[in-house]
Amino acid sequence: MAASVNGFIARKDGAVDWLETSDEFKGGETMDPEFIEAFLKTIDCYVMGSRTYETALNFAAKGLGWAYGVKPTFVLTHRELSRIRDRVEFYSGDLAQFVNGRLRPTFHSIWFVGGGIVSGECLRLGLADEIRYSILPILIGDGLPFFDKLKTDIALDLAEVKAYESGTLELRYEVRK
Repeated sequence: MAASVNGFIARKDGAVDWLETSDEFKGGETMDPEFIEAFLKTIDCYVMGSRTYETALNFAAKGLGWAYGVKPTFVLTHRELSRIRDRVEFYSGDLAQFVNGRLRPTFHSIWFVGGGIVSGECLRLGLADEIRYSILPILIGDGLPFFDKLKTDIALDLAEVKAYESGTLELRYEVRK
């Protein structure tokens, strides 16, 4: 998930126009396509909230493509949404039961794409093993938080830090069990 320096994943209206921001950090690593491709191959399926799905549909409609390739994609929603790909499935119900009973027996690497409500729920239910947090070089005035309403502390162990030429900082944390 990408967020602003002040922890927002989208503006209050859901807009993510600020995602294209960048800086120039000469000491940063290059995010080469081979690295990204190799990383994406490790993901077996995606799980996302309905607003993240709608954002992905908007990107696809603008000619930016479908970011999730041919991997199975599960959208958590109570609403009727358009299904534009065969590998997209909608789910409404108990998230822990869905992940533990249906997804984990089939998929090794389940990637929760977001948004804030899904991220917060995964942490509250103990479903997340790690968090990858990309911080973009921008402060936005107000927005939707990365982790919505946690209600309790969740201890993390820092596993990796990378700074990129674009000014993006990537943090990888393991969730303490």
